[in-house]
Amino acid sequence: MPTRNPLAGNPARPGSDSRRTGSRHCRFSRAHERLRGHPEHTPPRHCPASLASASTRQFNKEVDAGCQEATDDAASALQAVLEARLARRKMTVVDATNCEQAVRANLIATARRHSMPTVALIIPTPASVCVARQEGRPANRGVPELVVRTQHAAMVDAFSGLPAEGFDHVVVAENIHRLEELLQRVSDVRRADLGWDGGEGLGDLLLVRRYFGTEILRMWGWRDASVLADGDRVAEVRLGADSLYLAQRTDIDGAGDVGFEVLVGCPADDECEGKAWAPVYNVTDLLRALTGELMNDPDVRCTIHGPYDDADQDDDPEGRADLEAQALEAIHG
Repeated sequence: MPTRNPLAGNPARPGSDSRRTGSRHCRFSRAHERLRGHPEHTPPRHCPASLASASTRQFNKEVDAGCQEATDDAASALQAVLEARLARRKMTVVDATNCEQAVRANLIATARRHSMPTVALIIPTPASVCVARQEGRPANRGVPELVVRTQHAAMVDAFSGLPAEGFDHVVVAENIHRLEELLQRVSDVRRADLGWDGGEGLGDLLLVRRYFGTEILRMWGWRDASVLADGDRVAEVRLGADSLYLAQRTDIDGAGDVGFEVLVGCPADDECEGKAWAPVYNVTDLLRALTGELMNDPDVRCTIHGPYDDADQDDDPEGRADLEAQALEAIHG
């Protein structure tokens, strides 16, 4: 039975392959999921982590990533890296539109020189979606609608003939078994983080990552000799000249809960020699602490002035009682 053209509904020539592709060395010729002025994209998310992309974005040396004058240089760099990788028999992704037959022929010829199989990967995104994705892009990164539709039409026309062009496999992205591979990769990362793979794992940094994210881990350092937090463990987040000090609390509100507080300025007195702590729950709270915004949080607690709410109460209790009595008299007569 002829394979249905996923791009336009036209019958395709027999030979298209929608099965799992288990060849160790593949090359994906990407179609038109995200069309741009020149072939520069990020690696497809379904690809194994071991794959490397020969995207021209990596070799565009211009300050402006959308500079079209760099296209020829980028294409030359792509070809050089492609040749080098295939010579070492490395699986390589050519992440580009590849709408022109001459471009595809060169990719196939390059693979043949190194005795490597080729796979054309088709991303069957509707033309209307490709056009809509141009909205909101910077002027130098957008592609005119006519160009988008022309490239899309070129891939529709080329689909049925891809096996005859010399591709060993033609795969439609929607037919690839991807979920097991993704779950396996995520599971492997989790097991490594927990130390279940025989490694050390993240250990006491697991809670840190859960609160503040992966990016904070490389800036995080425990200061186990510090007495800043009256016996609780202290850590420093440092980048350049900036730093924050945090305490890991192990009995929050007397309920045995674990969390973090960050050292901030005392909201009651700029010259206070005490230590004021504010609870933090995420990276946004760390930013607020660094900029000083968190200092005015109602949950700030100073070791000298107490909670923030008490710091601004300058009137005495008797005065407050007198005002309450006057209010009651005014209401009830």
